[in-house]
Amino acid sequence: MPFAFARIAAVLFAAIALPALALAATIGGAYYAPQYDYRDLWAATDGKPFQVVLGGNPFPGIDPAVVARDLLPAMQRAKPRPALTFTYDRPSPAPSPDYRMVLVFDPANNLNADPVCAGEPMRFKPNKPGVFYVYAIYCRNDRMLSYTTAWTDASGPTDPRIERLFRELFPVLFKEGQSRWADLGERFM
Repeated sequence: MPFAFARIAAVLFAAIALPALALAATIGGAYYAPQYDYRDLWAATDGKPFQVVLGGNPFPGIDPAVVARDLLPAMQRAKPRPALTFTYDRPSPAPSPDYRMVLVFDPANNLNADPVCAGEPMRFKPNKPGVFYVYAIYCRNDRMLSYTTAWTDASGPTDPRIERLFRELFPVLFKEGQSRWADLGERFM
């Protein structure tokens, strides 16, 4: 009898968990530069526009301008805590320091974050149809502050799975607990 109960419980758990796993995005490992500090993001973006730079096209059969137009509302609905507004427009004059998020779709396997932040040409690998794959980089001037990757199945730029991906991606890219002063302890504060 206990064996039958355990088996039924396992089947019920699988029935509940599998649909949730099928809808979830996969977030890759993240890296934070030593100079990353969440308070900088807050100060630079709270109540202000925050530039997003797109590289590549996750849906080659769709006009890149349409993809960009449709991704912006999904990003805005999934935005991190500061009261920021995502924009593709470059501020004029350029802010100093220049904070921005770069989203590279289907990046080459050997594409590094610092050259992307420095404005060097991006390299890409062939797109996998039906897969939305993004390399997200948070930049300050020509240096990377943090980066991660994420992917999910998606049929187009308005697919709700993309917004869910951004909801999972932004807390990783803009990690709140990460502070360059966190390891100093109270003796230096």
